[in-house]
Amino acid sequence: MKATIIGGGGRVGSNAAICLQCAGVVSEIQILDANKDLADGEALDLLHGASSLHDQRIYAGDYDRAADSDIFIITAGLRRKPDESRLDLINRNVGLFSQILNSIKTAGMKQDAIVFVVSNPVDILTHLAVSFLGLPPAQVIGLGTMLDTARFRSLIANDLDLAPTQVKALILGEHGDTMLPVWSSATVGGLPLTGVKGCDANYQRQIFERTKTSGSEVISRKGGAGWAVGATIAETVHSIVLDKKQLLPVSSLQNGCYGLKDVCLSVPTIVGRGGAEKHIEIDLWPKEKQALQASARALKDMLKNVASA
Repeated sequence: MKATIIGGGGRVGSNAAICLQCAGVVSEIQILDANKDLADGEALDLLHGASSLHDQRIYAGDYDRAADSDIFIITAGLRRKPDESRLDLINRNVGLFSQILNSIKTAGMKQDAIVFVVSNPVDILTHLAVSFLGLPPAQVIGLGTMLDTARFRSLIANDLDLAPTQVKALILGEHGDTMLPVWSSATVGGLPLTGVKGCDANYQRQIFERTKTSGSEVISRKGGAGWAVGATIAETVHSIVLDKKQLLPVSSLQNGCYGLKDVCLSVPTIVGRGGAEKHIEIDLWPKEKQALQASARALKDMLKNVASA
């Protein structure tokens, strides 16, 4: 399968590319960027390592050459400033994103292609992509709270001296200020995480707060996130390409799950070759469900501002 990374010359796009190359799941990787020289350089650098990794076609290209892509991974966007919420990016990024969507559509994309939005604010831009492209809503997904969930699990494991891959805990809702932790179903090795020594209510508040501010922390220390987001992009792509039917917290258009409609945000979602194939309404504590609904309302309010912009 062929994946095109739009914005592949940037930090997030290039990190996604190396994660996809190292895994060897996709057969073809196209790097597309407004800076053509940068795209050429990234593709060449990746190509130089191909003989040590996997047999893949790797090259820089344009929208016409991207038309036969199975997955469009959109990472292009203006960088978030320290202490700036992701929703604050909306008025700066919507114009650029609209141009990208128009270029994809004009080039004549495949009808079964998946559009995978990573650019921020991801939930708002995912909703715009659903509205603009005219694809079945399931074929347009956003990275959503995948990165937040990965950070959440990894920080918990690090603090409590647990195996990171055995910690299963979700962040749902908006990828931003109104995200919520789901402690009600959190486990480690199949056992309730809240029963682990040290994982009391005070710790839960502290670790969630650190998770929420992790993006700003990374930006202040190294200029921007890259490796972890590349890993979560690859995890999502692999579930699509291999039709793995994994339950992932990606963002997609809601049509009734938890009573939510006409908004894109993260709920437990089965991800396979068809994209966001099914939403799973797991039981939530009342306060978690209320927080999820509040997150949806905040996003809908922001969408109204977009419509009037």
